[in-house]
Amino acid sequence: MRILTVVGARPNFVKIAPLVNEMKKRNIDYDLVHTGQHYDKELSKDFFDQLEIPDPNIYLGVGSGTHGVQTGKTMMKMEEVLMQQEYDLVMVVGDVNSTLAAAIAAVKLQIPVGHIEAGYRSMDMQMPEEVNRVLVDRVSQFLFAPTENAVLNLMNEGIDKERTFLVGNIMIETLLNNMKRLKRPQVLDSLDDYIVLTLHRAENTDNKERLTSIMAGLENIGTPIVFPVHPRTLQKLKAHGIYDKLERNENIRFIKPLTYLEFQYLLSHSRCALTDSGGVQEEAMVHKVPCLTLRKNTERMISLQYGANKLVGTDKDVISSSVKSILEDGYEEWAIPPYWDIKVSSRIMDSLMDNQELLFVPTSDLTQ
Repeated sequence: MRILTVVGARPNFVKIAPLVNEMKKRNIDYDLVHTGQHYDKELSKDFFDQLEIPDPNIYLGVGSGTHGVQTGKTMMKMEEVLMQQEYDLVMVVGDVNSTLAAAIAAVKLQIPVGHIEAGYRSMDMQMPEEVNRVLVDRVSQFLFAPTENAVLNLMNEGIDKERTFLVGNIMIETLLNNMKRLKRPQVLDSLDDYIVLTLHRAENTDNKERLTSIMAGLENIGTPIVFPVHPRTLQKLKAHGIYDKLERNENIRFIKPLTYLEFQYLLSHSRCALTDSGGVQEEAMVHKVPCLTLRKNTERMISLQYGANKLVGTDKDVISSSVKSILEDGYEEWAIPPYWDIKVSSRIMDSLMDNQELLFVPTSDLTQ
């Protein structure tokens, strides 16, 4: 069996690391494609090195652009790769544009697709990532779901049961494998008590009113806020005329993006996480750090169900009161969901090897 595995953005790197290791252990022949959707080569290299991912066999260098441009470029270049070599399966992860592009390019060439992190739904089709999730799941032959709720979502959409496998959360496998390797970032040399903030979604950063409201909700929080700021977010803060005021607020510590091991250390020792990222919601859950999500919805529904997360949107008063409630009143701890362990990649490969007939027998989805 020969597998083409596709990554394009830093969250993909985290999710692919244990799968690559598992394929190596089983002597599975694979190639690794980096589409270059996240094109910060230095930070990408840090992720690859820290997570011990081998250098990609193929680098497409797609770079930034609108959703259509980025997806289109990746499809074109993926098609070239797939026509040059023969693969039994294309494995994609998550919900970024590279995931959608690779899946469509493969299925149009009648190459089966396996989707890791299948079934997550925010029920909000205004989210570009939600469009990607739905379309990738619709054309995938193997759907590897992280939670029982994700399985139910797929069943409700009419996905064939024999193609759906509850395997657990592969991102958490990476986290658990690296718990003893976390690296204390330099910013903590002068801090003991702090909150972590991450902010990158276009729906928040591109909208001046929302971005202003989010940051206003944090202005009067007494606990220091450590903000590893995404370059694009920094650019938007400056463009909206918000940055200068924030920079004068000594309570908000702007720092450059951290490596994976540094950020996980930062998150694990924080009092609270504020984020619009999907992955951080789940990582905070495993670290037993309460999370406040700066969105009106989330595809990580399990974090809400277990009481580890709360949707606070972008209203400054809701954000401020929610943070103060955690800091002053505390919170109840929660359990870790089933199958969030160090055997996720093993279950994925077992499911694949035990159901190889799905590689050869097209479903009705692909023939009608």
